[in-house]
Amino acid sequence: MFEALGSELSLLENDSDLRAVILTGAGQRAFCAGTDIKELRAEDASTLSERGQQLCARIENFPVPVIAAINGVAAGGGLELALACHLRLASAGATFSLPETKLGLIPGYGGTQRLARELGVGRALEMMLTGRTLVSEEALKFGLVNRIVSPGLLLSETTSLANEIAQLSPLSIRGCLKAVTLGLDLPLEEGLRLETKIFASLFETEDAREGTRAFLEKRSPVFKGR
Repeated sequence: MFEALGSELSLLENDSDLRAVILTGAGQRAFCAGTDIKELRAEDASTLSERGQQLCARIENFPVPVIAAINGVAAGGGLELALACHLRLASAGATFSLPETKLGLIPGYGGTQRLARELGVGRALEMMLTGRTLVSEEALKFGLVNRIVSPGLLLSETTSLANEIAQLSPLSIRGCLKAVTLGLDLPLEEGLRLETKIFASLFETEDAREGTRAFLEKRSPVFKGR
C-alpha cells in the first residue's frame, strides 16, 4: 500500500489541472486499520517507520488539499495517514485510535507529533498512553475531524467540499497550504515573513487581478491558475 499510494501521488502531483484529492478506504468497515502486525516482525523497524513518515510527509506537503473521507476504522498507521491529510470528514460510525502502546510500541509514522499538534498535548497523550478509541462525536469535539456525515453521504459530501475548493484560485489554495504547513514549524516571526512573501507573490498573478475585479463588479470570478 505504501508503494501503491506513493506511485499514485507521483502521478497526481504532476497534473496541473488537479484541484483536490480525496483519500478513502474501500468498503464500509475501515478507512485504514494500520500496519500488518506481521510486517513489524519481518522488516527493520527504522526502515518501516521512516517509510511511513515519508509517505505521510508527502501527503502533508502535497500541493493541493488532500481530504480524508474516513469511512470506518482509522487505527494506528491508518489514523496517522488521516492526520497527514489537510481536512478530515468522518462517517457517523468511524473510530479513531493509536493503540501502539498495547503492543509495547509507540506510533511510528508521525502520530506522536501530528496528534499533539491537532488535539493539544494533554488529549493526545491520553489517547496514546491509554490506547483508547475515540468515536466520531468525540473526534469532532476534540477537533480531530472537520465534520461528521452519515455513512451513505460521506463520499458525496467530501466531493462537494472538494468541488467548493476547486472553484477558488488554485494559486491561493496552494499558497494557503504552503503558508500553514511550512509556517507551523517556524518561529512566529519567520512564519509571518513567509506569509508576507506568499501574499506579495500572489499580487502579481492574473487570478488576483480577476478576483479583485470580480469582487468590485459583483460577479463570480473565473480563475485560471495564472
